[in-house]
Amino acid sequence: MTKAERAAATFQEGFSCSQAVLTAFSDDFGLDRDVALRISQALGGGLAHLGEACGAVTGAFMVIGLKHGRTRAEDLAARDKTYAVMQEFARKFRDLHCSLTCRCLLGCDIGTAEGMKAALEKNLFQTLCLHYVKDAAEIVDALL
Repeated sequence: MTKAERAAATFQEGFSCSQAVLTAFSDDFGLDRDVALRISQALGGGLAHLGEACGAVTGAFMVIGLKHGRTRAEDLAARDKTYAVMQEFARKFRDLHCSLTCRCLLGCDIGTAEGMKAALEKNLFQTLCLHYVKDAAEIVDALL
């Protein structure tokens, strides 16, 4: 099963987009699945259903941080590598979807009751978000 398929399966289990992307890669970094699910939970729905940064994107950023992130303050090369890979991810994701922002990607603001209602009525989480999860996992997998 590919990382994108794993991410999609986790998302379809009912986990958030950020959880789905991070846990698809968690084994690669020795990160316990339950821990990965917990630390990425708040990022779903554009940061806790605020409609801000897409959870699939923030989940991918966490994966990139696990791969390249610095662990010593003086390791500026690791910091710069992390930012460069994140920027490349963002460019590729934007090329596909024009935005990194949940409310733009969904066409409604799930940070409001009306926006959440519209997203649920239009089944956007299972139609649009599933694609964002798969694409984010594919892009980050290719970059790593």
